[in-house]
Amino acid sequence: MTDTERQNPTDEPELHALKARYVFPVTSEPILDGLVTIQGRTIVAVGGGHRAKHGPPAGHRPKVGRVDDLGNVAIVPGLVNAHTHLEFSDLAEPLGKPGMRFTAWIREVVRFREFGPHRPRHAVKIGLKESLACGTTTLGEIAQPNWQADPFVSSPLETTVFLELIGPTFDWLLQTRERAEEYLRSASPSGSWRPGLSPHAPYSVHPLLLEAVASLSAVQRVPIAMHLAESREELQLLSSGTGPFREILENMRCWDPVAFPRGGRPLDCLEALANAHRALVIHGNYLDDEEIAFLGNRADRMAVVYCPRTHAFFAHNDYPLTKLLSSGATVALGTDSRASSPDLSVLAEMRFVARKHPTIGPETVLRLGTINGARALGRDHRLGSLEPGKYADLAVVALPDREAANPYELLFDSNLPVVATWYRGKRNADR
Repeated sequence: MTDTERQNPTDEPELHALKARYVFPVTSEPILDGLVTIQGRTIVAVGGGHRAKHGPPAGHRPKVGRVDDLGNVAIVPGLVNAHTHLEFSDLAEPLGKPGMRFTAWIREVVRFREFGPHRPRHAVKIGLKESLACGTTTLGEIAQPNWQADPFVSSPLETTVFLELIGPTFDWLLQTRERAEEYLRSASPSGSWRPGLSPHAPYSVHPLLLEAVASLSAVQRVPIAMHLAESREELQLLSSGTGPFREILENMRCWDPVAFPRGGRPLDCLEALANAHRALVIHGNYLDDEEIAFLGNRADRMAVVYCPRTHAFFAHNDYPLTKLLSSGATVALGTDSRASSPDLSVLAEMRFVARKHPTIGPETVLRLGTINGARALGRDHRLGSLEPGKYADLAVVALPDREAANPYELLFDSNLPVVATWYRGKRNADR
């Protein structure tokens, strides 16, 4: 029995407050000398000094506990990494070279999986630990069919595990759909993970398979994630059935000309994804205006996940972030993987966005890595902002010892790290 249980055997958990130079609630203005008050797993008040902007309901009288002054730091919501491939988390540097053709990089990935020192379970454990140390408390993970659940079950992180589905020809349709159905049947989600499905990409998923997976998503009420509009080579394959991706499919004896009628485009996939319970469009580097408008009109159930440093690694065309946000689309952030990015830090991704897209307001940049990611995963009712009733998932970021007219400058115009992470009201000690 703990000391708390001896003192309060029947009462509710003690109230505990964290004080910081700045608190960034996300849904409201930054708070100087802010307090986040926690009871058990949830936030009960957010405010400044002793005057809470929000508090427990009338008649609620939790026992007053301690106040921990964390010093010159910012408290932000636990960060949300909406797209990862943790199987590559033990890589010291990305595969291939910056600016290489995407299809050449795909070959590097295949080679690494087949011949490299590839230890997925070990890498996933490393990736989960790194993510938590970087302030991430919620993940969208793409998992291979042979993935193992135990690292996720034992990790203090909430993860949606999207099973990757490959089926480029009609012959693969039944088998791949059965694999998806079996995954959902056999999934034993805990508080730490929940299932999702990932029809991989237009070049690896037959249109009929995509329709089937979207329908399954709607029936089972699970989210799906698909890599889409990721590269110029993908657009070439969809529009003309030619190019490097056709060569790859032919070499693998997976070429099906019926799957790629002339004049195809990412919009065809978006229309299928719109039938899912919830859909994440991964990357979206080459979405056109009509496709962006399509997503903007469906922002409640469809989201785009921008992976900024991976986008830069491949030297893609400028990312259409301003257009996406102007359309009303939900845009979240992902780190992709260490196969194309230097680390798994969502804070580093946000800082990159702030530099790369200076016309985007910093308050919007923070939303990309917090509440927008939670919304993309269908979890914004409990995650992504500092508000009473939401889970006490927090990232604590060291701030520079200087003044700034705009507090967001202290957060983004800095290289100082995350120094602590709270998950469900408990500080992570494994750093």
